[in-house]
Amino acid sequence: MKVDAVQHGEKKVYSVGAFNRGVATWLQRLPSVWVEGEVTELRRQVAWQSVFLTLKDPADGACLPVTMPRGQFDALRLELVDGERVHVLGRPELFEARGDFRLRALSIERFGLGDHLAALERLKTELGAEGLFAADRKRPLPLVPRRIGIVTGNDAAAKRDLLTTIATRFPPARIVVAETYVQGPRAAGAVIEALRALCGVPELDVIVVARGGGSFEDLLPFSDEGLVRAIAACKVPVVSAVGHEQDTPLCDLAADVRASTPTGAGKLVVPDREELVERIAGIRGRLGRSVAAGVERRRERVDQVHVRLRRAPALAVERKRATLEHAAGRLRTLSPRATLERGYAIVRDGSAIVRTPPEAGTRVDVEVAEGAFGARVE
Repeated sequence: MKVDAVQHGEKKVYSVGAFNRGVATWLQRLPSVWVEGEVTELRRQVAWQSVFLTLKDPADGACLPVTMPRGQFDALRLELVDGERVHVLGRPELFEARGDFRLRALSIERFGLGDHLAALERLKTELGAEGLFAADRKRPLPLVPRRIGIVTGNDAAAKRDLLTTIATRFPPARIVVAETYVQGPRAAGAVIEALRALCGVPELDVIVVARGGGSFEDLLPFSDEGLVRAIAACKVPVVSAVGHEQDTPLCDLAADVRASTPTGAGKLVVPDREELVERIAGIRGRLGRSVAAGVERRRERVDQVHVRLRRAPALAVERKRATLEHAAGRLRTLSPRATLERGYAIVRDGSAIVRTPPEAGTRVDVEVAEGAFGARVE
């Protein structure tokens, strides 16, 4: 394609569009080439027609944007992640509308783990063997923390999202913010110092380490061995909210709880006030009903005891009366009177009962059922 210039005196001047078209046309003459680098900033969405990533040279940090049609990328089934080293076959091109230079990929081959990713895998294995990522050392978060510590960057979107979520869900929450570096070579040490400072704050019950999304390199400080150990050794529970859902720095594994986003972390560290009020009201109602039911049961028990107490004297008298009647019956049965009633008589010689025939002429007293009379023995 011929690119025309406009003559201004002795100068030939190209418009931006014409210049970009000319460069793009010239780049199309270049052959396809293989380029080696580490995958960073991999972006793929179902609705997008293309997949975007950046190739980074681990030696000097040089970067090259790469694009590839989504169908071709999916057909490769590479399941690439940030940090992997690959070989990309492509052609250089210029996006004329914006003047963006990029490599249009025709094929991608996995070359091996990148230097950073390999180092992280080794560190992950070592720390895992020490038990720093074990599930049994994870501590539960308090339901209503007295104070919440936040480690985040200055004027960061993560900070804004986290504070907004906490304030919306639980306005009475007391928050202590420690602003620090969250990117670059000084970030890991700065976050460690912020954690130590927050641990000295009275009544601090939980700490959130928050950082928004970024490239693989941006999040590397949060996989620093010193920071991972500091989080594991922190005396209060730590919530890690670093990067996005697909990002998993090592601090996520060492923290007591991982949140996919800073907003998610805000939902984890404080309850929703309205839901909490409803729960308390429900508990109060259940307690009231339980107390009322207990009082009613005790009232019924008291009534039953009262009835038994009122009936107790009459029952006691009745039992005594029955006992007396039984004794009287036995006495009547055993009484000599009962014997006399059957036609027998009692013979006395003076006061003694006659058991053997007395001498003739002896005077005796005879008692029968209807009375007594005297007699003389013949």
